[in-house]
Amino acid sequence: MHSSSTVRTLQQRITQMQPLRLDDSTLPTAPGLRSLFPGGALRKGASYSVQGSAQLALSMLAASSASGAWCGIIGYPTLGAETAAALGIALERCILIPEPGADAFGLCGALSEILTVLLLAPTNSPRHGDVARIAARLREHGAALVVTHEWPNSESTFRVTASRWSGLGDGFGALEDREITVQAQDRRGLTSHTVRFAHGSLVDPGLAKLHRLVPQ
Repeated sequence: MHSSSTVRTLQQRITQMQPLRLDDSTLPTAPGLRSLFPGGALRKGASYSVQGSAQLALSMLAASSASGAWCGIIGYPTLGAETAAALGIALERCILIPEPGADAFGLCGALSEILTVLLLAPTNSPRHGDVARIAARLREHGAALVVTHEWPNSESTFRVTASRWSGLGDGFGALEDREITVQAQDRRGLTSHTVRFAHGSLVDPGLAKLHRLVPQ
């Protein structure tokens, strides 16, 4: 993966397997996340900083992955396949690099040329040159980047300010549902949003509302 020849080979294989990208400027985004983004979707060529929730960061890849796009996850050594699959990430179209070492930013830049959306979990802060190089490649190739760290010039910065679990009753059972409060900083200013997960999956607010209205 570190060599340019390996990246070129991977690029050829993925280009043959994934559908052509549309000409519009946005990427598929899960209904439960659309209110977080200016314009209601992830934007091609943009980067996003997510702080305080790996679950939220991973869920931002799900809709693109489900639509047939290839994704990459760089830096999550403890990520379980079941967790990613529950969020809707197609593992057969996802490149996992659990321990990229010191080359995390270089790998991210290289993979942004061939993947549609990437998740980067760096262990250290990026240098200005790293950010500039990755940003240029994202714009050139129409990819999007989600980073679980502070990231200069992000399209949006998301911070989880509260988290509430439910599902445990009478001293037994399992914590199955989660509700998080997300503070978004972007061109709209500072806004607050609620995101819900049930059994590890992102909740579609429209379907949840319909479920409440329909008698059981």
